[in-house]
Amino acid sequence: MERQLKTISKNAITEAISKVQHYRYLNQAEEAESICRDILAVDPEHQMALRLLGLSITDQFTGHSSDRYKEAESCFEQLSSAYERFYYLGILYERRAKAQLRTGQLAHTLNVNFEQAMHCFEEAEKIRPQGNDDAVLRWNRCLRLLQSIPELAVEKEPAGMEETDSPPVWNRSR
Repeated sequence: MERQLKTISKNAITEAISKVQHYRYLNQAEEAESICRDILAVDPEHQMALRLLGLSITDQFTGHSSDRYKEAESCFEQLSSAYERFYYLGILYERRAKAQLRTGQLAHTLNVNFEQAMHCFEEAEKIRPQGNDDAVLRWNRCLRLLQSIPELAVEKEPAGMEETDSPPVWNRSR
């Protein structure tokens, strides 16, 4: 006899959500993810469960190709609030970049994800609820991280040249 997953009751969802948050605080993302899946099995559009499932998946990012980036993205894209969609997609890109940063990936690959995160945070900022500056705070953190990566510092001119200098012109007739 094959074992089957058991179904929680809809009345237990509120308590299950609090357990998800508890397990996330304990850095037990796999347990939190499992409970989110139980909630979504009985209420597939439960917004808090979708959000927490996406976050639980991103909590597990290691910066490797095995990260379930698309699965987390799918959770956030199902959020009905445009603000939350942009904000949590921004967190997804930010966490992906941070995980890649920890593994020592090339700076130019990090830049793409940080830029995507910042774009999402800017979009969220435009439609944020009054008094909610979360997207601004996340945008600022991304910029500070970008500025702290020496390989991403762009020089405007080659070293030693002044703004009014021009590169040497080679006379090919000689």
